[in-house]
Amino acid sequence: MSTLSPDVRSALESQGIELPSWAFGNSGTRFRVFATAGTPRDPFEKIADAAQVHRHTALAPSVALHIPWDRVDDFGALRRHAEDHGVALGTINSNTFQDEDYKFGALTHHDERIRQKAIDHHYACIEVMDATGSRDLKIWLAEGSNYPGQNDMRGRQDRLQDSLQQIYDRLSGEQRLVLEYKFFEPAFYHTDVPDWGTSYAQVAALGERAMVCLDTGHHAPGTNIEFIVMQLLRLGKLGSFDFNSRFYADDDLIVGAADPFQLFRILVEVVRGGGLNNPDVAFMLDQCHNIEDKIPGQIRSVLNVQEMTARALLVDRDALAAAQQRNDVLAANGILMDAFYTDVRPALAQWRESRGLPADPMAAYLASGYQEQIAGARVGGTQAGWGA
Repeated sequence: MSTLSPDVRSALESQGIELPSWAFGNSGTRFRVFATAGTPRDPFEKIADAAQVHRHTALAPSVALHIPWDRVDDFGALRRHAEDHGVALGTINSNTFQDEDYKFGALTHHDERIRQKAIDHHYACIEVMDATGSRDLKIWLAEGSNYPGQNDMRGRQDRLQDSLQQIYDRLSGEQRLVLEYKFFEPAFYHTDVPDWGTSYAQVAALGERAMVCLDTGHHAPGTNIEFIVMQLLRLGKLGSFDFNSRFYADDDLIVGAADPFQLFRILVEVVRGGGLNNPDVAFMLDQCHNIEDKIPGQIRSVLNVQEMTARALLVDRDALAAAQQRNDVLAANGILMDAFYTDVRPALAQWRESRGLPADPMAAYLASGYQEQIAGARVGGTQAGWGA
């Protein structure tokens, strides 16, 4: 395919994918955190690296922060720094999984002192949002139990609801609470927010500005993720995506690496459900690059989302609807597969050049010399990413 239609170009031109600050820091597995040359030494350098992705792709206009990993003395200064680099500060992510007090829970803990400490942390995150102009507070909870009988699961749900309500009530204006789910790890018997239904039940009780975050790597093998996407869009409760790939568990790999067809199917439902370029549905990456260079890894990720979005936009919706109405199973499937198998890469390269962008953003970044520059300048950078 050599050219894109005006409608497809218009939809792609509006696409924005938020980058996670932690993707640019050192990360690893349970066994080791691996150092990378040029690792940022502070959140300001993370922002500078993220801006390189946007510079070469025009796809990454904002950067999510993680508190306390990205804590600075002056968030107003960090906001101005981001704007000077052509990006904005986005989602604020809380962290209640790296403190000794939270060993047996945070927002669900039966000890009121510990639970209040976790609530107060989220209040502090809201103060960061006020300073950065961020709209979304995203909460992921590493809470649950490892053994039957260890905890009162219902009591934990009740305490979680109360904690979330207190946090939600502290939000102001257009600020939103977005609750992420994950079916296991680090708790193995039960997780307090293990699935989209639990997240939906919790946020539905809070109010209109409480939404579900869908992390594409947080599902059991064989889960029909596009069905969940459809349902949350249908219910008006899909607040954001965390895009990544998994082979076995919460791998946080480059999105589309494990199953490009799954990413396509998800984006088909996003387009069908009105989620594309919808300000109420935020696209974000949630990845850690353990062995590959960070900036090229993020470039590859946003390009993968863009490519599969372009393919999803090629689906002949009228022909598909007609085939579905007449129960023509093979025709309907064939229409979908025709779009998936269309190679849109030459057309995307041509379209990028027409917009003054590099046809091959990966090659352009590697030729820019930025990687060599930061490797020489940032000796001893240890800023944290996932797993650090």
